[in-house]
Amino acid sequence: MAKNTTSDYLRLDVRKLQRDGFLGSGRSGTLRWSRNGEAFASIRFRSEPNQIILRYRHRSFYEEDWKEEEYPVSLASTNCNYGGKRLWFLCPVRDCNRRVAVLYCDGVFACRHCHQLAYESQREAPHSRALSRAQAILEKLGGSGSMAESFPGRPKGMHHGTYWRLCHEYEHAQNRSWPPWLLKYT
Repeated sequence: MAKNTTSDYLRLDVRKLQRDGFLGSGRSGTLRWSRNGEAFASIRFRSEPNQIILRYRHRSFYEEDWKEEEYPVSLASTNCNYGGKRLWFLCPVRDCNRRVAVLYCDGVFACRHCHQLAYESQREAPHSRALSRAQAILEKLGGSGSMAESFPGRPKGMHHGTYWRLCHEYEHAQNRSWPPWLLKYT
């Protein structure tokens, strides 16, 4: 049986919380998830030193009663090479404590390993992953991501070495992006 993917679950990203200033001691708020402009889930949180307290209600599709959840998720930090600190969640599942940037919710917020989730790209065929990588490189260089357009020039401010490395990565990804059934006819 195939694993569920991370895109099937609500995600709580420590980088976004930090960027939005929610992780200062004493901060609190509500996060909402929406689809097509319609809110379908929310969670309240309170930030304390070295942890964030999550509070929300949920229920399974087959259960009628709502279940209240409130528990702390510890935060850890690592030093960055050029100064500053990077924050991480420590997975709240007992005996896990993995340092992760994203927690996924299936009743309880936990790391993708505890929920046994795969990334969407892990389900893609190798040639499809290579095509996605080639398109991402084109977009990083300022192109549209369309393989039909000409290859973009070096963006202003990008180091020459970086540009040439991306050119080689693009060529390698493009060569791997042909589906196997099509290679029989070339």
